[in-house]
Amino acid sequence: MASPFVLLKTGLFSALVPGTVAGLVPWFLARRDQLTLPIPSSVARAAGLGSLLAGIALYAHTAWRFSDEGGGTPSPADEPPELVTGGVYRYVRNPMYVAVLLCIGGQALLYRSVLVAWWAAGCWLGFHNRVLEYEEPHLAAKHGAEYDEYRRRVPRWIPRPP
Repeated sequence: MASPFVLLKTGLFSALVPGTVAGLVPWFLARRDQLTLPIPSSVARAAGLGSLLAGIALYAHTAWRFSDEGGGTPSPADEPPELVTGGVYRYVRNPMYVAVLLCIGGQALLYRSVLVAWWAAGCWLGFHNRVLEYEEPHLAAKHGAEYDEYRRRVPRWIPRPP
């Protein structure tokens, strides 16, 4: 069971970092966007809300897994000492980033904002580079053969059914 202190740290990190990247920045960009995505508003609203809610639920699940299973937080400065491979991590290695992208993409649709869609694309490129250049080498060095086996079994971005 996750300790209350770990959950508090997880909540604070989540509000500050993903909350800014997937909440505040898209809102700010959408308010200044002069272009609209060429999607009917009813379709954009339904798809955007679905994506946003799925992203929030997925992020909550991944943050809980980090706290409960791993004993740490999503913050790189307070990462779990244990490799987290349960829950949705059985199907995709980076569901927390996927969750943030679902939230940003959902807002791009809800706002019908071209700028927010570009923000989502830029975030994905940044996340992908971070995973390749830092996270995967770091986890391989930290967890060794356990991470190598996990990486062999579980795809990086696109979930695969068991």
